[in-house]
Amino acid sequence: MANILVVDDELGIRDLLSEILNDEGHSVDLAENATQARSARQANAYDLVLLDIWMPDTDGVSLLKEWSMTGTLTMPVIMMSGHATIETAVEATRIGAFSFLEKPITLQKLLKAVEQGLSRGATAAAGAKAADPGAEATPAAPVPALAEAVRHAGDEVAAATVVSAPQGPLAHQGFDLDRPLREARDGFEKAYFEFHLAREGGSMTRVAEKTGLERTHLYRKLRQLGVDLGRNRRGN
Repeated sequence: MANILVVDDELGIRDLLSEILNDEGHSVDLAENATQARSARQANAYDLVLLDIWMPDTDGVSLLKEWSMTGTLTMPVIMMSGHATIETAVEATRIGAFSFLEKPITLQKLLKAVEQGLSRGATAAAGAKAADPGAEATPAAPVPALAEAVRHAGDEVAAATVVSAPQGPLAHQGFDLDRPLREARDGFEKAYFEFHLAREGGSMTRVAEKTGLERTHLYRKLRQLGVDLGRNRRGN
């Protein structure tokens, strides 16, 4: 059994995560904002924290940075958000977040992330104790899931641009960096999804699995980016 803190300003999400984690045998504390999360962290030692990014008083990334700077980031922290940008997720993992869960959070992804976080935290604590039996556990090395995915995707797209630029659906994947950040990011994301759609023959199921997105969110994202769903489509 692990001690877990869930920090989210939405009552429904707090209750749902608490119910799931309690059913798994964990002890769960709840906080609806950063103020309550600070108090809970000062009063208790947690094995894992699930931390929402967007909150009304202090955002989750700022709270994560605060814990890191004050030496209280001694547990794996999994960030959660339904509206975070790639930059926000990368910044969180750079500060020390273990991983990132995109809302709506599926049961399978939640349990897998919690299991991996607790495992990494236990490994870090055991290593710290072996090195210095009197030392407090140091934070688990972050596993920047989304940041790593972005870097990997960037490598794939860059390679495809260099190797395959003159031919096929990848020929358009050049990036104009002399423009506003949001436009540049949208351009990258569009190229990223078009790349995977072309490689998977338009299969939305396989693209969803490859990119780690729920199909509903994937469809919404593609429409938002103006991706042509008919191109290279052979089925789902």
